[in-house]
Amino acid sequence: MIKKLTLGLMFFAASSLFAESAITAIKVSNSIDLSKTKPNDAIWSKAKANEVICYPQTTIKFNDKKANELNAQNKAKAANISAIYNAHSLAFKITWNDATQNIQLPQKSDIYGDGVAVQFAQKFDDPKKLPYIGMGSKDREVLIYLQKAVEQYFEPNKDIEHQVSRDNTNAFGDDLKKYDAAVKALAINEYHKVFVGEGFRSMTQVRSDYGKLGMDMSYKGGKWSAIFTKPMSDEYVDISKAGAIPASFALWDGDKLGRDGLKYLSSWVAVKFQGKKGGDALVDELTSEPAGDVQAGEAQVKAMCASCHRFADQNAAPAAMGPALYNIGGYSTSAYLAESIKEPNAVVVPGYNRNAHPSFSWYSVDDNGTRTTTMPPMMNDDKSIADAVAYLKTLKAEVEK
Repeated sequence: MIKKLTLGLMFFAASSLFAESAITAIKVSNSIDLSKTKPNDAIWSKAKANEVICYPQTTIKFNDKKANELNAQNKAKAANISAIYNAHSLAFKITWNDATQNIQLPQKSDIYGDGVAVQFAQKFDDPKKLPYIGMGSKDREVLIYLQKAVEQYFEPNKDIEHQVSRDNTNAFGDDLKKYDAAVKALAINEYHKVFVGEGFRSMTQVRSDYGKLGMDMSYKGGKWSAIFTKPMSDEYVDISKAGAIPASFALWDGDKLGRDGLKYLSSWVAVKFQGKKGGDALVDELTSEPAGDVQAGEAQVKAMCASCHRFADQNAAPAAMGPALYNIGGYSTSAYLAESIKEPNAVVVPGYNRNAHPSFSWYSVDDNGTRTTTMPPMMNDDKSIADAVAYLKTLKAEVEK
């Protein structure tokens, strides 16, 4: 029934219908350079940490048997998120539990690092038309900040002398110390990137030092802490005049070979700026419970959708005939689900993988590149849609303890 690429190998849990509460960004002095903030800085004591749930997502089934097996029974992960802002910047602090510290190694192609990202909607004036949660969608782009845990590495440059092992040099004593210092100065010790995205496989990296600003990631005692800082106004997303904005968060677990779309993803979460007016409609949309009848919605969805979509307790549909609905309620907003049911062509994201999903084409593409979903509109009356949404919002993994 839901044609958008949102589900994968996850399991069902009839969890609470409650939406995420809004995060309050606390106002701090304009004299503070938030891009230099670290996780343990005292300034974070001013901000309350909100628990945000990130749900397992396998948007398109990976051509990686081991990764699929490792992630088949994933539970959701809880992240604690705080926010502060001033006239210049907005900063998030994100902490989450992870029993294993995984570092991506530049010389290895099968070892992946833990990672974290925050996503901003470029347009959010209409809370019912927010971008596709995965990586944005056409005409509804997103700005994505991403950082990963990596071992030091080198970008290609003309200086190859300092990109060889110290054991392969003829340096000794003080000369070797100088060599080590030169290597350290050239090495890149973090993976910080910023992308603009409008759908799966459509991300474009921002080609500037923009992605080097205000990101930090550290591991201690079985817990990751990360900082993201975004200018209040830039050429990609201007949030300087907003009273509230939507943001979403993603986590990657390198221990389970997590990368790309194999991640944990939150829904859009409202971020309210302390002391600023406006944004009430956005906050209401993202924090309100579905109004429909869950039991009636379940009967409708299973009667109309089971031939193309799989549920944990009803798997009659051929594998990958359409996206599975195991976890759709975890990271999709109510408005997104309602739009998917009534207007399935409103957003059709790219990325269908014929090798991974050979049963049925999820969309067609005409000569102009326009994608048309193979899913027809399913319901038109408001009550039926509200009931279906209320049920779909219950489809989410239980939270990892």
